[in-house]
Amino acid sequence: MATFIVVAACSATKPTPSGAAPYAAYVMDARTGETIYETNANTRLHPASLTKMMTLYIAFEAIERGEISLDSMVTVSRQAAGQPPSRLGLKPGQRIALRHLIRAAAIKSANDAAWAIGEGISGSPEKFAQRMNRTAKAIGMSNSTFVNANGLTAKGHLSTAKDMSVLGRRLFYDFPQYYNIFSRRETDAGVTDVVSTNRKFLDAYKGADGIKTGFTNAAGFNLTASAERNGVRIIATVFGGTSTAQRNAKVAELLDLGFASVKPGKATVPPPAPAYEAAPAEEPALLADSSDPNARVMGAKTVRVAGSVASSPRPRLRPARAEETRAEAAPAMVASAAPPAGAEDELAEMIAAEVAVNAMQDDIFGALAEATGEAPAPAAAAAAPMVEAVAFAQMPDAAPQPAPEPEHKPVVIHTATPVDAQLVMAQAEPEPTAVEVVTRISTSGGRHWGVNIGRFPSRVAAERALTTTMLEESATLNESLRKIVQRSSGYDANFMGLSQKQAELACLRLQARGTQCFAIGP
Repeated sequence: MATFIVVAACSATKPTPSGAAPYAAYVMDARTGETIYETNANTRLHPASLTKMMTLYIAFEAIERGEISLDSMVTVSRQAAGQPPSRLGLKPGQRIALRHLIRAAAIKSANDAAWAIGEGISGSPEKFAQRMNRTAKAIGMSNSTFVNANGLTAKGHLSTAKDMSVLGRRLFYDFPQYYNIFSRRETDAGVTDVVSTNRKFLDAYKGADGIKTGFTNAAGFNLTASAERNGVRIIATVFGGTSTAQRNAKVAELLDLGFASVKPGKATVPPPAPAYEAAPAEEPALLADSSDPNARVMGAKTVRVAGSVASSPRPRLRPARAEETRAEAAPAMVASAAPPAGAEDELAEMIAAEVAVNAMQDDIFGALAEATGEAPAPAAAAAAPMVEAVAFAQMPDAAPQPAPEPEHKPVVIHTATPVDAQLVMAQAEPEPTAVEVVTRISTSGGRHWGVNIGRFPSRVAAERALTTTMLEESATLNESLRKIVQRSSGYDANFMGLSQKQAELACLRLQARGTQCFAIGP
């Protein structure tokens, strides 16, 4: 599969020849991280919007750790809304999903979106910059210092061609589940659809697909690119290009040099896990306006009443890896004595609503239609169109008696879902006495993928296509949720709520039957 990362600086004014920025270049064999070519590769220069690669790296990391979810709503500050172009057009006080901010920052290189991401994750631009610098040090970017989340020119905000290549490699290996966003030409960013400005280079260079280009006066035209041919992946970075055309030609030349210098078949050696030092007690902060009912906001900090899980990895809820994930996550989790007051009543109401819905469903399509908001649905279901299942065992009315100490203590995992933050209680071995178990399959556990089967002139036509396709390919789509998205030119018919593997397999099987489709990533 051809894959390519591109992130570049953005500004409204082209640098003059007399003020041309210093030039630097670096080429790497991405399979091993070995250097192929370098010129001024360790010279600290203005990275411009290459900075957004770090902002996105931290966003992906925060999602995986459970600090925030793709559906968390971020409130846009006046400072974020006031960032200069390129912009998404955010307004002060506006609330927007993190997934839309990520898309705008990655594809349009929107400065306001990147700033809002930083504030949403860390609470302030200053704290996010501190996290950027800790992260840079942990992943091996030894010559970079960051001051802001979007890369606009600031004193001390510097990086190198080599460090940005290291970061590009990290994005590919550390977050392959989100890496696809860098290949999109166009996507919905909530406020508007955003379009990649680098389509000419992507279409011209074999093995490349990616996102956005641009520049600032201080940086010139910068670009980090990764392309793959015949199992060989090359990453190249250019700082200080003199024009879009000159920079694109130079990057193509460097990638060609890389492919000509290495041989296929070399073993891949992914980068090691980030070597983080102990972070300050207040970080990482949770989203200040998170919908988590088990969180209490205190100034810039968020405190969970049932215990903090500040450093544990986010559980991956794919069925094939459930037990493996629990085993990996358990050492870092914190046990809790009981759910917060009132949780049992809320869960009982939610379960009652779910049972009522199930009683009314005559077939799978009724369930899918309600889940996607296309038919009247209970409040709990309408609030979270991608919530898939709820199961529980009711505790007896009498106070429970103490149970013998199990060999493996119960583990409480905090997850942030589009509805609320649920407590998922799991244990390695069954308890001698009855315990309450609440299980919720969360859309933040890896099931953000879908399959698009086309754009249709009417909603009825899109619904008919979804029904027909489901009947043809129920084996891979039986866990999906139907969703129709209205566009200016028609109605997109999508199956959502799948893992990446499920989406890709379903699309391959549909294509084999002659049905056009493509997988939709988060």
